[in-house]
Amino acid sequence: MNKGILGKKLGMTQVFAEDGAAIGVTAIEVEPSVVVQVKTMEKDGYEAVQIGYGRMKQKNVTKPLQGHLNKAGKGFFRVLREIPAAAGDYEVGQEISADIFQAGGFVDVVGTSKGKGFQGVMKRHGFGGGRATHGSMFHRAPGSIGASADPSRVFKGTKMGGHMGDVRKTVQNLQIWQIRSDRNLLLLKGSVPGGKNGYVFIRQARKKSA
Repeated sequence: MNKGILGKKLGMTQVFAEDGAAIGVTAIEVEPSVVVQVKTMEKDGYEAVQIGYGRMKQKNVTKPLQGHLNKAGKGFFRVLREIPAAAGDYEVGQEISADIFQAGGFVDVVGTSKGKGFQGVMKRHGFGGGRATHGSMFHRAPGSIGASADPSRVFKGTKMGGHMGDVRKTVQNLQIWQIRSDRNLLLLKGSVPGGKNGYVFIRQARKKSA
């Protein structure tokens, strides 16, 4: 059974291991996610479950979405995500808490990275830049971006300045440092994509197990 839950990033802090080492962890609020739809092979062509997270007022939800969420009878949600799963593993209205994971296990976290706006090649791609003396006029410029005679064009994918961040990112194999069910908190060793109060999807690690 595929395991997954939605959460909200609260920020980073540090905890101390038994040997006294300081460990940087990310605190994620993981109130129970609610199964709002179960998709079957017969009706939808594939098997999955849709879960909701982040409660919101009914007046802020469109009427078509209200009808969709009313089937679960658990309120209205800001974020919806799908998890591949057999139809018999979940049922509509079921709540999924962080207890599906175990401390010491590994998860993948999917989120949206922080938007940086338009950035040059030094920040966006890590270019070294030119020298700053002797009138070089080449401090933070990208340099040549292609030949003039042959092929007389700029290749697709050439590293240049442009929009940076605000894209879907997945960080794999983060260790679960601690689960605090009483406070709906999940502490993950390391950093996860996005800023504070950003929504993330936490799923069972695909490439590593405890």
